[in-house]
Amino acid sequence: MKKKLIWIILFFILLTSFIYVVYYTNNSDIETLSKYGSRGEEVRTIQEKLKRWGYYSGSVDGIYGSQTVSAVKKFQQKNGLTVDGIAGKNTLNAMGIMSSSSSSGSSGSSSNNSANVDLLARLVYGEARGESYTGQVAVAAVVLNRVKHSSFPNTISGVIYQSGAFDAVSDGQINLTPNSTARKAAQDAINGWDPSYGAIYYFNPDTATNKWIWSRPMTVTIGKHRFCK
Repeated sequence: MKKKLIWIILFFILLTSFIYVVYYTNNSDIETLSKYGSRGEEVRTIQEKLKRWGYYSGSVDGIYGSQTVSAVKKFQQKNGLTVDGIAGKNTLNAMGIMSSSSSSGSSGSSSNNSANVDLLARLVYGEARGESYTGQVAVAAVVLNRVKHSSFPNTISGVIYQSGAFDAVSDGQINLTPNSTARKAAQDAINGWDPSYGAIYYFNPDTATNKWIWSRPMTVTIGKHRFCK
């Protein structure tokens, strides 16, 4: 009788362990996130993007160390996310990294994002295709900064098509087909890189005729464009 009781106890222990393993395996994609101590390709992708956007200066080694934590926190702060240094679902989405838990998102939001990237890329191509890559991202960032600013429309299309806002719209260059560089610049800006340092205006000092624009505080000059607030 005692031996039978021991076997019953062992059976329930094994059953409980089995249920736990099955549950954890089936839900690991949802629960797993990149954080301090994590390693792998997702971490490498995070580092590559943050390095490209100027948040991270360490090695792209796929190891989530203190420098990566610090860079993620800076990115989170810039994008209005919870600043915890952990690359969870919302942070990964903001970086444009599809985690297993976010890959099942609605096709509608994906389609909307694609349309925004395309329109922003056309604006970048029409306005700044002769500029450096950083200069192109900065132009895209100005559009996004306007979207968040109370003085401008709150959508990308609203900002771009606001009357008199961009020469590329006025002269029809907005209808040109953007190249892969302009598309990449648009996506990088959407993902959080802002080389304009929060600018909501930019102009070419060599051709500008509007005296008012010269009164705006400058943030940075990139190529032929002066960016300002």
